[in-house]
Amino acid sequence: MKKILFIEDESALQKAFGDILSESGYEMKSAMDGETGLRLVGTEKPDLILLDITLPKLNGFEVLEKLKKNPETKKIPVIILTNLEKIEDVDKAIGLGAMTYLVKAQYKLEDVIEKIKNAIKEK
Repeated sequence: MKKILFIEDESALQKAFGDILSESGYEMKSAMDGETGLRLVGTEKPDLILLDITLPKLNGFEVLEKLKKNPETKKIPVIILTNLEKIEDVDKAIGLGAMTYLVKAQYKLEDVIEKIKNAIKEK
C-alpha cells in the first residue's frame, strides 16, 4: 500500500483527504506543522508528500527546501496544496523542487486525488 504524508494545519481537510485516500487504497499519515512533518518523513518513508505552505513552526517552503537538500528524501515527490495564489509563490515552490502546485480553491478533492495517483505512478 502506497503511503502519503499530508502536512496541513486544517484538521477538517486532513480528515477529508484521509477518508478519500483510504477509500482509494492509500495509507495517509498527517502532520499539523512543518517540524512534525519533517520528522514523520524520516520515520514513515512516504511515497508522496502533500504539503501546505502556510504552516506553524516551519512553513512549507522551509520544509520543501530541507526535503530536497537531504539525499534520503530528495526524490520523494511533493505536491503543494495551498491557498497562496501569487505567481512568486508558485515559482518559488517549483524552483525548490515541488512536482506540482495546486491552489485549494481551484481544485475539487477528486481532482487532487487524481494528481496524487498520477504522481505516484510517475515515481
